Parts: sequence; structure tokens; C-alpha cells
Amino acid sequence: MPNEFTAVYYMWKRELIRFFRAKSRVIGSLGMPFFFLAIVGTGLNGVLSIPGFSGNYMEFIAPGILGMVILFGSVFSGITVIMDRQFGFLKETLVAPVSRVSLVLGKSLGGATTAVFQGIIMLAIAMLLGVQVDIAELPLVIFVMALVSVAFVSFGVAMASLMEDMHGFQLVSNLLVMPMFFLSGALFPLDNAPEVVRYLSYANPLTYAVQVLRFAITGQAVASLPVSLGVLVAFTLATTFAATYLFSRIES
Repeated sequence: MPNEFTAVYYMWKRELIRFFRAKSRVIGSLGMPFFFLAIVGTGLNGVLSIPGFSGNYMEFIAPGILGMVILFGSVFSGITVIMDRQFGFLKETLVAPVSRVSLVLGKSLGGATTAVFQGIIMLAIAMLLGVQVDIAELPLVIFVMALVSVAFVSFGVAMASLMEDMHGFQLVSNLLVMPMFFLSGALFPLDNAPEVVRYLSYANPLTYAVQVLRFAITGQAVASLPVSLGVLVAFTLATTFAATYLFSRIES
């Protein structure tokens, strides 16, 4: 057991060191979300009003942009599996006398930590831009960000375990994450969306994350908070299991 905890710790620490050494990655990961929030949000703030939402448009999209930061930062952290495979580090890791569950857990926690860090920065930017956030709700916001981060990091690790090319991973990731973002209700309400769009949004786990974040940040009630939290927990367990299983099948 001490070896397992040590493996989790050092895999977690390695992900953090790798992230913070790549300063361009830190800045680049916040570029597009900042554009949506600062340009689109402020530009449409005085023009659009959301039916059934008491706040302004900036307050409406802020939780969605936060979900965007978490989604992108988490899924793309899975590419480190492919990088480790190409540079030989993964082979050395797989022959270590520890279970692969510990390796996956360490990677997932490391990627989730960096994603939550990015989310906190974006939340601070939103507050500077005028979004009102109840300080008492910050623990719930951070908890949801951590839960969603672990889920999508595991999702990224599972995908990366099936691939060997970094460019292919980036293409497939973009093909998945962009529709997930736009179908999550981050930028517009889904109540009056076409029926096909609404059904697709129901199958999108990010939809439930945005709903919970919107409740925590703005205090606006969502359709069913327990259901949204339940879906997120179930999705996290499913992706963690998938990541562990697929990673364990990688040949050393």
C-alpha cells in the first residue's frame, strides 16, 4: 500500500510540474474561454435577456465558460499518455512494481488539479468582469469543478490509451469536445432549442455540470439538482473505470 500511495503522489506531482513548466499551455488554455467571456459576454450583455433567468447574459454564460475551461483542460491532459508512450517514459512506468490503477489515479488527479486551477483563474476573471458570486457557494463550485475534471481527465486517458498518434488524438478530441460544449446550454438556454438538440443535450454530461455550476454561481434553480449531481457522479465512475481498464491493456 505505501508503494501505491507513493505512485499516485509522484504521478500527480509529475502532471503538475509538466503543466506549470509549459507557461504557454497555461496561457493558451484560457485564451478562447476569455474571448467568449470578455468579448461575447460583454458585447451581448446589454442586448440579450434570457427568459426565466433573473441575471444578465454575462452571469448566464459565466458557468458555461467555466465548464468550457474544465472540459478542454481535462480532456486534452490525456495526451500526456501518448507523449509518455512515444518518449519511452510509459514503458518504464508500466514495469514499476505498482498497480496500473495507481498510475491512472495519479494521472487523473494531476490532470484534474491543473484543470481546477484553470477554472479558479477563469472564475476570478469572471468576478473582475462583474459576475456576482456568493462566497458561501465557492466550496460547491470547486467540488463540482473537481468532480467534472476527474471525469473528463479519465475520459481523455481512456481515449489516449487507444491511440498512438498525438495529432489524431487532438483531432478526435476536438471532434468531441466542441459539440459537447455547444450542446451543454453554456451559451444559450436549451428550453426552446429544436427537439433533436434537446435530446442530444440530455446525453451530454457537460450539460449537467453547467446546470450545477449555474446554480452554485448564480443561485438560479435548475431542473433537478440531485439528478444533475447523480449523473455527474455516475459519469465520473464510468470514465474512471474505462480509463483504468483501457490503460491496463497497454502493452509494456
